[in-house]
Amino acid sequence: MPRSKKEEGSATSDRQDLSKSIRIAVKTGVVTFGFENTLKAIKKGKAKLIILSKNSPEDLRSQIQYYSKLSQVPIFEFKSSSWDLGSTCGKPFMVSTMVIQEPGDSNIMQIAIGGRKT
Repeated sequence: MPRSKKEEGSATSDRQDLSKSIRIAVKTGVVTFGFENTLKAIKKGKAKLIILSKNSPEDLRSQIQYYSKLSQVPIFEFKSSSWDLGSTCGKPFMVSTMVIQEPGDSNIMQIAIGGRKT
């Protein structure tokens, strides 16, 4: 069923809010990038939120999902590619996985947990 213009505008606004919250978390909080660092943060109990890009590799995704269930850390799926997630974070490289250890001034926890996918 086609989306109305109001629904499309709302979805765009939600993505912009999420992107803004991620940028603020990267600037003011404690954020870790990469698969290995994500696993370390989960295992050490430092992870508060895991963000996976839409195209993160399935084998890495399944390992992260396994450990996040054990430690009860929520996972949020970023609806764009790892290039887009890297760009949103202000990084000149792909980011397929990242961990929010401290959100800083960002409201990323409320946005991500409210729209949680995994």
